Amino acid sequence: MTTPQCDLGMIGLGVMGSNLVLNMADHGFTIAGYDAQAEKGEALRAQQHPRVRVVDNLPELLAALKPPRRVMLMVPAGKPVDSVIQTLLPQHAPGDIVIDGGNSHFTDTNARQQQLAAQQVDFLGVGISGGEEGARRGPCIMPGGAPAAYRQVQAIFEAIAAHVADEPCVTYLGPGSAGHYVKMVHNGIEYGVMEIIAESYDLLKRGLGFTNDALQALYAEWSAAELNGFLLEITATIFQKQDPLTGGRLIDQIRDVARQKGTGMWASQDAMSLHAPVPLIDTAVEMRDLSALESERNTARKLLGGPAMAPIAKRAAFVGQLRGAVYGAMLLAYAQGMRQLYAASATYHYALPLGRIARIWRGGCIIRASLLEKISAAYEHDAQLVNPLFDGDIAREVTARQQDLRAVVAQAAQWGIPTAALSSALAYYDALRSPSLPTNLIQAQRDFFGAHTYERIDREGVFHTEWEG
Repeated sequence: MTTPQCDLGMIGLGVMGSNLVLNMADHGFTIAGYDAQAEKGEALRAQQHPRVRVVDNLPELLAALKPPRRVMLMVPAGKPVDSVIQTLLPQHAPGDIVIDGGNSHFTDTNARQQQLAAQQVDFLGVGISGGEEGARRGPCIMPGGAPAAYRQVQAIFEAIAAHVADEPCVTYLGPGSAGHYVKMVHNGIEYGVMEIIAESYDLLKRGLGFTNDALQALYAEWSAAELNGFLLEITATIFQKQDPLTGGRLIDQIRDVARQKGTGMWASQDAMSLHAPVPLIDTAVEMRDLSALESERNTARKLLGGPAMAPIAKRAAFVGQLRGAVYGAMLLAYAQGMRQLYAASATYHYALPLGRIARIWRGGCIIRASLLEKISAAYEHDAQLVNPLFDGDIAREVTARQQDLRAVVAQAAQWGIPTAALSSALAYYDALRSPSLPTNLIQAQRDFFGAHTYERIDREGVFHTEWEG
């Protein structure tokens, strides 16, 4: 090509990159694509899309782009992103825009923006959720960076994003690393919701003896009502899948070891630095780590006793309580994530549009769920809401399920089935509403052994006591 004609260049033509290219091309944009692994480029070229140009090297990709040149990276987070940036840097011109669409840590995004700004090149950190199907048919897109740079790609992103009620599931989130930060918290919530669903499965299978067919039917029923959401929908589908090797159900052949790519852990870590507690998300991360300790779990099973699995008489009633508990815990998971975003917005000067975040999460992304309509409405009533639980309607929704949570956690303890996320959700609920917490004793202990001082409830000031003698 001698005349630049492409609207955007995509570097990284794996599952996400190639599907985003095809999505953009379907919406009338001409896209140049490149991957260091030639076979990935050939696979995209074989699609023979008239608006897709697969090139063989980076100089050819840059030469194909209309000014200002917009280059999107869909490569693994970390060193691969930095490697591509270093390769492109000498070839960039002022006004070019680099877009990182991967799951990069927000602090890396801040550093890259500063690095490229020195060359008068803009850098957008963009979170993308929806997996392979979302990338192809309509993802949720979470962009952050310079507003002027976002406007250069806004039409592309709004065209390819999922739509709910004619609204695109994309919105400008703020300066710097705002987009990648929101995606990180999105993934933290995702960890929490997945752990909640997994615990409900354990209770139904081990506690009540549900078959895979019964599990499929129940999760499909739940997903058709107030629990409607992507993760419940795919859960129902999973229990139907046949294993071609054994002829049974595939779920029964999958090892109980969950991995993580870091985003949930990053969300948990930064929440701690912000003093914004997200115990349900913390627990979900920890349970994945615990699942990986297979040899230790095998040893513990031989040494540590537990209660007998006594059947319960009111099975149907328990299933109803479990449904309420799952819904209540999910609301609490989303509330914790939104509370973290509130804290991060102030600390990092993002000025995050919390209500719009809840709205774009309604479609395209992994955590899309009908309950986000309630959270979105809460922010319409109060755009500066500290915690969604302080909205009257949501408070009533959670309060109505607290007895279900208590009943389920109590029964799980009787069975000896771990429900770390459900228990954490209940503890968070009770801690928030408690008129007092036992941390006065902790302060006394700290002052006793370390002279850390304490405050009193009856007068101002900071005090220290000689506790002995």
